[in-house]
Amino acid sequence: MSAALLLSGVTMAQPTMGLTQYAPVVGEDYVLFSPLPSTQTYLIDRCGNEVKQWTGSANPGTIAQLLPDGSLLRASNIPNPVFTGGGRGGLLERYDWDGNPLWSYTLSNDSLCQHHDVALLPNGNMLVIVWDGRDSSDAVAHGKDPALTNPMLWSERILELEPVGTDSVNVVWEWRLWDHLVQDFDSMLPGYGVVRDHPELVDINFVQGPPNSADWIHMNSVSYNEALDQVVLSSHSLDEIWIIDHSTTTSEAAGHTGGVVGRGGDLLYRWGNPQGYGRGSMADQVFFGQHHASWLPPGHPHEGKILVFNNGLGRPGDEYSSLEIIAPPLQLDGSYAIAPDTAFAPVVQDWIWTAPVPTDFYAHNVSGVYPIGDNYLVTDGPDGLFFQIDGSESVIWRYINPVNAQGPMTQGNTPTGNNVFRGIPYASDFPGFIGHTLIAGAPVELDPLVPSLCATTAITTEINGDTYVYPNPASDHLMIDGLDGSVVEISVANALGSVFRRERIPSGTEKWSLDLLGIAPGMYVITCSGDKQWSQRIVVR
Repeated sequence: MSAALLLSGVTMAQPTMGLTQYAPVVGEDYVLFSPLPSTQTYLIDRCGNEVKQWTGSANPGTIAQLLPDGSLLRASNIPNPVFTGGGRGGLLERYDWDGNPLWSYTLSNDSLCQHHDVALLPNGNMLVIVWDGRDSSDAVAHGKDPALTNPMLWSERILELEPVGTDSVNVVWEWRLWDHLVQDFDSMLPGYGVVRDHPELVDINFVQGPPNSADWIHMNSVSYNEALDQVVLSSHSLDEIWIIDHSTTTSEAAGHTGGVVGRGGDLLYRWGNPQGYGRGSMADQVFFGQHHASWLPPGHPHEGKILVFNNGLGRPGDEYSSLEIIAPPLQLDGSYAIAPDTAFAPVVQDWIWTAPVPTDFYAHNVSGVYPIGDNYLVTDGPDGLFFQIDGSESVIWRYINPVNAQGPMTQGNTPTGNNVFRGIPYASDFPGFIGHTLIAGAPVELDPLVPSLCATTAITTEINGDTYVYPNPASDHLMIDGLDGSVVEISVANALGSVFRRERIPSGTEKWSLDLLGIAPGMYVITCSGDKQWSQRIVVR
């Protein structure tokens, strides 16, 4: 994202990192992110304050996400002399809420290597993307044009892993791209056919990037749809998204029959670049180096459609990034309609978002987007920027990762080397937060602004439908309105639990003014005890 969009109107009094834009309507959710040059993973609130931090074994490789029990699943980038591409991981690790290691598994050798993304399944297993190394002789034997051959070709696998013990897994399901190839180079070799007649297969000789690149597919995201039992994948190098059937057995996934849809492991659907299966031209290409394809959840205005971060890398004309939603032509049997000799529908996207000046927003690699109600949390990965757009497509919140390889940077300096893969939002009612106290500490960056942008707009906070706390931020007093007369005590504590003020409330009181004089600026928690007990975070400025 350009400086014009990123820091429009910046003066010396404005933050250069951390929270750079805030609106009270943003909400009380949290954001998890792992700076790519750091071993740390951070959970922050929407004021940019650190709520939790975990330390991994290495820099991320590249996803980190919270599990429903509050533990952290993190992929780490470990050395591998064979697989040297971007997004490499190789080590999967799980830590408990307090940062203690629970489980780890190395998936990195001279023929296989985990990379990029992981999708959590409802049964507690995980789908991981794995590079599948094939030497040149194997590739040529499968119809690869020798002129396009590297000493090694990286195909892709999707493995469903069941963690076992502290350092093992069961592979309970597997899909291999190598089982679903087509080629029109040599009629005497396996997979020979007319490419345009087989949109369910991947042409081994179709390349979009450097013709001899080993990382021919560069899969960068995996997402699971429980209702359909299907998986959507993103191929950065071929500029396409693919859908495959997860209801198959591993044996069926290696063939062309079986599963709920009856197609085995063949592609059920593909979209973004019909040149890949001979049913379109360069003019029909829509995706350009895209990342993060995922299904929109039940209840979303575009429920069941697919949301994609289209990076725009190599887009004809001006390069810019966009958020796009497409509606695949899903049929009742779980398959996707396609007419003979035509590309998969839709012809156009259902929704596209760009910056008002499109070229002001361009993230050439990594990045992603998640829905938050009818809002979206967007990651501009190269710039380490997270921002939220609301239902009217306006940017209402911005945060710039303040961490690089040397650790947290100092507020006021220009952030450098702060790229991220993807920021993930978590609602305050996320199951993994149950049983844990989420108290915000200081901002992640050094020498943060006081007061922060969160302290520039006072708001009224509704506690339980009839009790309100205001103003927030507060300075000399805080009003608590709508008490039911049974509250016994109100206390003010800091992030470490130290109580700075405690006041008893007379019986029958409905409205109370809490004295804050003498309390230093910062983040505090107000706790009320009685028949109705509640806590609320406030900012004192």
